[in-house]
Amino acid sequence: MATIGFIGLGNMGGPMAANLVKAGHAVRGFDLSEPAIEQARKDGCEIAASAKEAAADRDVIITMLPAGKHVTAVFDDIKDVVRAGALMIDSSTIDIASAREAHEIAQSIGALCVDAPVSGGIMGAINGTLTFMAGGSDASLEAAAPILEPMAGRVVNCGAATAGQAAKVCNNMILAITMIGTGEAFELGRRLGLTDQALFDVVSTASGQSWSTTTYCPVPGPVPTSPANNDYKPGFAADLMLKDLGLSQDAAGMTDAFTPLGAHALELYQQFCDDGNGGVDFSGIIKVMQTAKKV
Repeated sequence: MATIGFIGLGNMGGPMAANLVKAGHAVRGFDLSEPAIEQARKDGCEIAASAKEAAADRDVIITMLPAGKHVTAVFDDIKDVVRAGALMIDSSTIDIASAREAHEIAQSIGALCVDAPVSGGIMGAINGTLTFMAGGSDASLEAAAPILEPMAGRVVNCGAATAGQAAKVCNNMILAITMIGTGEAFELGRRLGLTDQALFDVVSTASGQSWSTTTYCPVPGPVPTSPANNDYKPGFAADLMLKDLGLSQDAAGMTDAFTPLGAHALELYQQFCDDGNGGVDFSGIIKVMQTAKKV
């Protein structure tokens, strides 16, 4: 079993670290949040006093942090204590430029590196069913596979360095767009006299079906486990979707890609969050359709 340093023990990182402990790995964790530290201690993690202490002389270092600037700062901070040949895995969702910089820092010290953002939310982290989108060299991806396995329902090797982050921003741009379209359709259906259940029964088995309908339907009733049945408590919060849409548009600008629906989705989520809904599940965007009128 591996010795692992885990930096970032929040809503996602904490359960991920706990699943590594359950799998028999020796996990030393660090976080700035005292409640997160206490929970990690209860879950069997050794607690470090700093990111450097968490990373020192470990086989594997995993980071799960809010933004690219945090990831690159941590990689730069710990590089002097990471041994050559160690594996560095970043599971944060960050911008492509920062992911590239993280790979370059790892390479400069002779470490293997994988960018491996995740999909599946808090419940996926708790249940060990996350989808990892992994980017890195063949050797890095091979080394990462047994480490990711206890946290994963699926690991997709997306390609070379930064490919995991590229896949994540593309996936979440699709998700945001389809959720907006699903909300529009259900609100239009209501105004045309359709029940939510009737429209769901059609769309869930017809050409309009998507994950946003069949798994995460934004109206109460048809999918009992969706946040719509729990007053849109997240789940995946709208402010996190806003962050990911921002990353998608940064990537679009960097590559000169034409993404008008992604850009408009960003505008809608920006307004939704500005109106005080950042902590609401992202499927709550349907509230915009329910309250707005066509101009």
